[in-house]
Amino acid sequence: MWSSPLIWIVVAIVIFWAVGAYNRLVRLRSSAIQAFGSLDAHLLRWLAMLGEFEAAQATAGTSGGEVRNALRGAVTQLSASLAVARARPLQGDAMAALSAACAALDAVWQNLQPPVDADEAVRRMSPWRARWDELRSHNEQAAQLFNDAVLQYNAGIGQFPALLLAWIFGFTTARALSVVREGNS
Repeated sequence: MWSSPLIWIVVAIVIFWAVGAYNRLVRLRSSAIQAFGSLDAHLLRWLAMLGEFEAAQATAGTSGGEVRNALRGAVTQLSASLAVARARPLQGDAMAALSAACAALDAVWQNLQPPVDADEAVRRMSPWRARWDELRSHNEQAAQLFNDAVLQYNAGIGQFPALLLAWIFGFTTARALSVVREGNS
């Protein structure tokens, strides 16, 4: 039975298919991880801007300690979540924590609105808001690239018969990321 050339041809085709399918899954996973690397760089710029903002606020001696403490806590949460996600960018719980940290930071930042009658505070805050909006826009674009790569990866590991290889080699579905709070555009 094993001496038949037809059997060896079928075995060779199955092996070549398996190698090709496995390589495709690895490429898709690598593409998603590279997209996260770009997102990571953008989020680090966001954190650096917030560090500069906090230093400027401390130097200026502005009030609002509770809000600054909340901002400091949100920055710490984002830093910790980013460190975990950096180690495991395709794990769902790491991406959920990072999404929650981004949403919390965005919510705290929105609460930094100076009083309407405080012209000096509005003037001082204006360049920071412009930088925040610019960096958030970059973060959203990088997150969209990551999410697109995650969708392609998830589609790749969900297709039959590659699904079997994904199961054998431990490829699991990844989770998309949101860097803005719900209802914000």
